[in-house]
Amino acid sequence: MVNFSVVVVAGGKSSRMGRDKAFVPLQGKPLIEHVLERTRPLPAAHIFLIANRPADYAYLGLPVYPDVLPEKGALGGIYSALTHSPTDYCLVVACDMPFLNTALLQRLISLCDESPQEMPDAIVPVFGDRPQGLHAVYRRTCLEPILEDLKRDRLKVIGFYERVKVRYLYPEEYRDLDPQGRSFRNINTPDELRNAESES
Repeated sequence: MVNFSVVVVAGGKSSRMGRDKAFVPLQGKPLIEHVLERTRPLPAAHIFLIANRPADYAYLGLPVYPDVLPEKGALGGIYSALTHSPTDYCLVVACDMPFLNTALLQRLISLCDESPQEMPDAIVPVFGDRPQGLHAVYRRTCLEPILEDLKRDRLKVIGFYERVKVRYLYPEEYRDLDPQGRSFRNINTPDELRNAESES
């Protein structure tokens, strides 16, 4: 298995939630702690956070780095993750995805070795016909194409995919682990939080 890092991106403004999503409690525990609980079992060489208020996250005992290029949204978070990563590959997840599936994340990582002769630049699951760019593995070879987009304020996460080698993971390839795609559900609003709490 390739050497990889786990990076939790927590640099968003949380405007729809009205407060920092990372620390919104679900089942009595901040969302970011749910995310870490599901990523810690992975055999990662490193785990760190991208967040613009490092002091708020100090209690987690993990390295925290601010955005390299401020105000560049989720794509800027991915760029920052790859910039700070000591490994070639990074598993990048958002801080507001409390239902991550550890086995599915492991499957994503395993695909790095699928074709050793043609290592992918990104491994991205597809759910609802949409690539899940903040639940994906990226290689440092993505840095240059991402930077090109950031410099032009083209901030769509998947905008650079056409310029790199992407291995998509389709629903039929992970249905045995997550048939409803619950892994990809994020909590953006108070209503979504209430619904998640009632389902728990």
